[in-house]
Amino acid sequence: MSTSKTIKSALISVFHKDGLEPIVRKLDELNVTIYSTGGTEKFIKQLGINVVPVEDVTSYPSILGGRVKTLHPKVFGGILNRQDHEGDVAELKEYDIPQIDLVIVDLYPFEKTVASGASEQDIVEKIDIGGISLIRAAAKNFKDTFIVSSMDQYEDFLSILSENNGETSIEQRKKYAAKSFNISSHYDTAIFNYFNNNEEPALKVSETKVQVLRYGENPHQKGYFFGDLEEMFDKLHGKELSYNNLLDVDAAVNLMEEFKGEAPTFAILKHNNACGFAQRETISEAYSDALAGDPVSAFGGILIANTQIDAETAEKIHTLFCEVVIAPSYSDEALEILKGKKNRIILIQKEVALPKTTIRTCLNGNLVQDKDNITDKLEDLKYVTNNKPTESELEDLLFASKLCKNTKSNTIILVKNKQLLAGGTGQTSRVDALNQAIEKATSFKFDLNGSVMASDAFFPFPDCVEIADKAGVKSVIQPGGSIKDQLSIDYCNENNLSMVMTGTRHFKH
Repeated sequence: MSTSKTIKSALISVFHKDGLEPIVRKLDELNVTIYSTGGTEKFIKQLGINVVPVEDVTSYPSILGGRVKTLHPKVFGGILNRQDHEGDVAELKEYDIPQIDLVIVDLYPFEKTVASGASEQDIVEKIDIGGISLIRAAAKNFKDTFIVSSMDQYEDFLSILSENNGETSIEQRKKYAAKSFNISSHYDTAIFNYFNNNEEPALKVSETKVQVLRYGENPHQKGYFFGDLEEMFDKLHGKELSYNNLLDVDAAVNLMEEFKGEAPTFAILKHNNACGFAQRETISEAYSDALAGDPVSAFGGILIANTQIDAETAEKIHTLFCEVVIAPSYSDEALEILKGKKNRIILIQKEVALPKTTIRTCLNGNLVQDKDNITDKLEDLKYVTNNKPTESELEDLLFASKLCKNTKSNTIILVKNKQLLAGGTGQTSRVDALNQAIEKATSFKFDLNGSVMASDAFFPFPDCVEIADKAGVKSVIQPGGSIKDQLSIDYCNENNLSMVMTGTRHFKH
């Protein structure tokens, strides 16, 4: 039997009517018999096109307030029958079941209803039963039935109808079946996640929006972003974001989230870590001092501010080659200045709730965890040394702790006057991380006398506080928890250093 099929009959039952009219008119032009229900039936009649009510086929009205309309053997028999199966053909004739070659259906807007803050009753009513069943039935029987399951498919489907005079190929039907199972599985995932509310350990992830990237981490790797970047950012200028850009932007956004609503703060990131960071009275001063932290690494970096970027700051940024600039807003003059580099990506960050969990592939599965949503605060601190930090040192300690939390382990962060002097990042020992930070700060002519040190995990030995003391560090913040904590405390007491413990480790692998 030929794998090409001519559409002679169609069932149309949709929630969204936008874009449907040209398809209905084309089906009518092709003399296709149209079956429909409720609002869609009324819509088609208003176009002056003949339509057969589904209840005329089933001899059953829509019941239970519209909850049951198409759930009937005469509907599903018409969709699921195998046209090359003698038994199926005979049963269609015996039970007076009409053949249905095309199903056009979409689903109630469950996710939008949840996002709107609607009541549970309204949300439950947007769980589609008939629609999801029609999609699955038609997609299962793709050898004989064409399924259109979203208004996003209307334009392409209309082209198929027009170019082939209502005839479809097996390849087209199978392609649309795959699209339909993608839609139905995404829908079920959204419903499960709503009901589960992270109570039952389960990994159900589905994203229907995809952006094909130029490549992955390296040019020989394919790369994709699944998600809605337009919900997160307004892109004002520049080339498309790359895979590596997106990783850095993610790190930048998560870091600056710690400083939302605070004084003007600026960060420069490279390879997911801050190489420059400062908080000042103006965003221009914050940028200048962030850049001073490591003007070498800043080349090609990701820049982010927690407040509007003005013209003065933009003029300074414009002299630096950077990949991406992110801010909640820009002055008109600043925007024109920054647009002076053709490829520079300029983003406005919008107020969007960030995910509460992180997911990454691991071995032959996935690792899922809660995000590290604890930010060390003044009331969390345990004062463990005889010498107590001064008020300004406490401010620097908490500032350094936020940076430390968002830097790859093992890490040590050195801060003075709310400026990142240097960080030791991703080292295999805490001593290596500290030595790296000291060497880097020294190379950029920073005076470490009076600085503070933050560590993402406890000190198993007093060697780090000793090295830090000799470099000029005066106060230390760390989680504590080592069986040898007292050794580090003793060293601080003997050498007039202050130390506070938070009780919270901030590993970031």
